[in-house]
Amino acid sequence: MMTGSRIETDCLVIGSGIAGATCALMLAKSGIKVTLITKRPDLTATNTNRAQGGIVYKGEDDSPELLKKDIMRAGKEFNSKKAVDFLAKNGPDVVKEVLIDELHVNFTHLKGAEDEDFDLTREAAHCLKRILYSADYTGHEIERSLISALREQENVELITDASAVDLVTLQHHSGDIQSRYILEDRCVGAYVFMIQKKEVTTILAQYTVLATGGLGDIYLHSTNEEGTVGDGIVMAKRAGARVINMEFIQFHPTTLYAPGARRFLISEAVRGEGGRLRNLRGEHFMERYNPELKDLAPRDEVTIAIWEEMIENKEDHVLLDIANHVHGDIVKRFPIIYETCKEAGIDITKEPIPVVPSAHYFCGGVHVDTKGRTTLSGLYAIGEVSCTGLHGANRLASTSLLEGLTWGYFAAKDIVKRLNGGEILPFKVMNSIYDWIPTGDVENEDPALIAQDWMSLKSTMWNYVGIVRTLPRLKRAVEDLRHMYKRIEEFYRETPVSKDIIDLFHGTQAAIMVAESAIRNPISIGCHMVRPLLEDKGPSR
Repeated sequence: MMTGSRIETDCLVIGSGIAGATCALMLAKSGIKVTLITKRPDLTATNTNRAQGGIVYKGEDDSPELLKKDIMRAGKEFNSKKAVDFLAKNGPDVVKEVLIDELHVNFTHLKGAEDEDFDLTREAAHCLKRILYSADYTGHEIERSLISALREQENVELITDASAVDLVTLQHHSGDIQSRYILEDRCVGAYVFMIQKKEVTTILAQYTVLATGGLGDIYLHSTNEEGTVGDGIVMAKRAGARVINMEFIQFHPTTLYAPGARRFLISEAVRGEGGRLRNLRGEHFMERYNPELKDLAPRDEVTIAIWEEMIENKEDHVLLDIANHVHGDIVKRFPIIYETCKEAGIDITKEPIPVVPSAHYFCGGVHVDTKGRTTLSGLYAIGEVSCTGLHGANRLASTSLLEGLTWGYFAAKDIVKRLNGGEILPFKVMNSIYDWIPTGDVENEDPALIAQDWMSLKSTMWNYVGIVRTLPRLKRAVEDLRHMYKRIEEFYRETPVSKDIIDLFHGTQAAIMVAESAIRNPISIGCHMVRPLLEDKGPSR
C-alpha cells in the first residue's frame, strides 16, 4: 500500500472507535483494501473504550415504536424522524449480527444463564430495560473485540500515531487543470502527519470515512479521551461538507468531583440501578425538576438540575448515593467505578459519590444520511463526528454506541456496493494530486505557549459556552476565540507542522464553530440552554 510518501488504498478510515472499527471490519471482510489510522499510539485509546453504561438492544415487550418514542422524547422532538426510524428498525439487528453472533462480546448474562439470556438494564429516559452491558466497562469489551477481529484481517493496514491534517479534494489539491472546473467536488483521501517520522504522508483513497469522534476536550472539564477536539468536523467543514447542530453539547450530569483530577464518568447506569442524587443538605432534589422520572430524567434535565442546585446553594458539587439505594453486589456491578472512587478515598458501598457535570457528547457534526454519506462526494462520516439527526437536541442514553455500530455497518455496505459497481476514479486523476506543501520552517514551537492557549480556549468554552449560556457570554466567547485563532493561524503557517499544533489549530476552529452556532440559536432546547440576561446567575462551574 505504501509507496514513498504516499499510500494508495480503496478506503481510508480515520478513527478506531466503534464506528470506524466496525466500518473497517465490514469492508475488509468484503474484500476491500482498507487503511485505518488513529492519531493515538494505541488503537483502543478511544471514547468507545471509555464507555461504561451499555448499548441499546431490545427488551421484553419492546418494539421499534417504543424505542423511537424514547429517543424523540429525549431529543425534544428535534430529531430526524428518518434517522430515528432507521436506527430503531435496524440497530438491534446489527447488534445481534456483529457483536453477539460474530464477535461474541462478553455481555453480562442473567445469573446462571447462557446463550442470549442477557441481564438487560435500564438507563435514564428509557421506558424499560433494553440495554446490554458488561459490568461498567461495556465499551472496553466492544472495542477489544473489534480491534482483535481487525488484526486478523489481511487486507487492513492499521496505522497509529497518524494525525490527519486536512482532507484531500480534487478542486483544491489536483494538478489536473480540468479538476477545478468540475461542478461537484470529491474527497480523495487525506494529508496525514506521521508523528514518529515527523513527516506528512499523502493517503489517497477512493472513499474516505471520518470516524474521529466529537469535540469534548475543547472544554475545561470533559469525560472525553484527551485530544478529542473536533478534528474531523473541522476538516470536513474546510473541505466543503455541510455541518449542522453545532450548539448541542451534551454535558454528562455525573462525573467524579476530585479537584485537580481529570473528570471520571460515573455511569448513568448507576441511577438506572437505583442511585439517587441529593444536595449537600441531604435533599433528594430531582423530584422538584421532573416529578415523573426523577433521577431517571433525560441527561439535559439532570445536568441543569445539578447546576441549579450548585448555584442556589453555593456548592461546588452534589452527591450521588449508591450505598443506600442500589441493591445487590455494587462492587461486582460497578468494578471500575468502585476502584476509581476508592483511589480517590471514597467507598461507594458506604458513602455517596461527589459529582459534577462535564462536557460529554456532541450531538451535532457533519451532516450525513442513513448510509453515512456527507454532502461532499467520496466522504463519509460515522459515529460522534457525524450528525445523523438521531439525537436531536439531546442524546438518549446508550444510543451513541448503537449509532456508531449501525452507521459504521451500513456505510461499509454502501462503499462496497459503490466500489463493486465501478464508482472508481481512474489512476490518472488520483495521480494528479499534489503532495503536502510544507508550512513554515521557523522552529518556534513553545510547549508553554501552547499549554496557555489551550487553557484559555477551554476556560472560555466552559465559562461562556457551557452548561447555561447567555447572549453576552456567547458574544464574548466568539470575540475572544476569533482573536485567538488569528494569532494561532499565523503561528501555524510559519511553524513546522506537529501533532500539538494540529490539535490546537483544529480545536480553536471547532470552538469557534460551536460558539457561533450557539449565538445563532436564541431558543433554549435540549442541551442548548440559553437564558435572558436578567436570569443570568453567574458563570457555570
